[in-house]
Amino acid sequence: MQKLHMPAGAKYIIEQLNSKGFEAYIVGGCVRDCLLGKTPNDWDITTSATPYEVKEIFRRTIDTGIQHGTVTVMVDKSVSNGGEYAFEVTTYRVDGKYEDHRRPTEVTFTACLEEDLKRRDFTINAMAYNPNEGVVDIFGGQQDLEEGVIKAVGVAEHRFSEDALRILRAVRFAAQLGFSIEEETKKAMTKLADNLKYISAERIQVELTKLITSDHPDRLVEAYELGLTKVILPEFDVMMETEQDSPYHLYNVGMHTIKVMEHVPPTQILRYTALLHDVAKPLTKTIDEEGNGHFYGHPIKSADMARDILKRLKLDNHTIDETCLLVKEHDFALHGTNIKAFRRFLNRIGKERFEDFLIIKRADMAGQSDYHREERQGFVTDMIAMFEQVNQENQCIKMSDMAIRGQDLIAMGYAPGKEMGDILKSLFEQVLDDPTLNKREILIKMVEEKMY
Repeated sequence: MQKLHMPAGAKYIIEQLNSKGFEAYIVGGCVRDCLLGKTPNDWDITTSATPYEVKEIFRRTIDTGIQHGTVTVMVDKSVSNGGEYAFEVTTYRVDGKYEDHRRPTEVTFTACLEEDLKRRDFTINAMAYNPNEGVVDIFGGQQDLEEGVIKAVGVAEHRFSEDALRILRAVRFAAQLGFSIEEETKKAMTKLADNLKYISAERIQVELTKLITSDHPDRLVEAYELGLTKVILPEFDVMMETEQDSPYHLYNVGMHTIKVMEHVPPTQILRYTALLHDVAKPLTKTIDEEGNGHFYGHPIKSADMARDILKRLKLDNHTIDETCLLVKEHDFALHGTNIKAFRRFLNRIGKERFEDFLIIKRADMAGQSDYHREERQGFVTDMIAMFEQVNQENQCIKMSDMAIRGQDLIAMGYAPGKEMGDILKSLFEQVLDDPTLNKREILIKMVEEKMY
């Protein structure tokens, strides 16, 4: 019998339930992860005991979702060896009708583990385990793990009709685990993809974020092929159908985007930047007399579209702002060492974002052809050298770097207000062009002589 490592707290809960005559197992994703040799993020426990029976057995509980059979059991840290101490314990249940394509209108508690497992989404998530019986695997989850397959439990159409979010979760799991999706499961996903429109933006966003920050963001192409992005991210479909018609490019806009995503670290901001950096190319495309494609103004338009998309997906404001700024500036390049223009660029993005800009810039080139590659790499090398010069010389990049403050102007007789603000802005513009002006005595003299 295969033994899985589990936290002392989870083992204690199972032992206590067993001692009172109830069945109990860890279940779902934690079993899957253990079998894959990974450390689970969550440890869910399922039991034949009702929520009220669970509450009678354990001293400290929280009614997390008692109407659906879930109680959180708090285990003393002394029992759990200082480790995990909050565990969700859910009664075996049979789901009622799903009228909103997301959650059952009611649930019925059952004493049968198999009934509970058969309502779950995929075979790899429908396994249970306890130390006395080992792994309970009714639907072939272990074999599917070994073969690297995502397969719906029972009839795939039934599972996806119950909860449409499972359609997107299938691709997300495939991306995270590097698995393929079983053919019948795929067919059901395509048939019912339109039901994703009933799922909240917040739920869609969680799954999409996990997908694109996985080791296989390229599985977004599979979501496109199965008809999922048509519902959740229609802009990507347009990108996949837009050729670039340029010697600088090997791929259409969508596949170029995938290549860029593959070349940036799996952080939320960088992957969303990569995903959306060219989202406006289909709208800005023009063809010249020689048949070459151009996308004039696409960075600014892409930033505007990215903001709308990320708001629609209910991303947090920090992610939206950071992503849109990088999208807007991703195409910046200097033809020569124009350090004045470079300082203004740094002022727009902030010195702290320059490394992220370089990551996106290099990834963008990695998704392009070799046409004039050395020249484009030279632009990057020049910018890095200018960035080092700015740092070494401590050049003024933002207004707070100036050697003069509002209080200096007040001491000179200026009143706080618009005039003072305009003077400081004018001085800053001159300092950006010529950092040698950023000395207090020089700036005060400029104010005295009204050189602003």
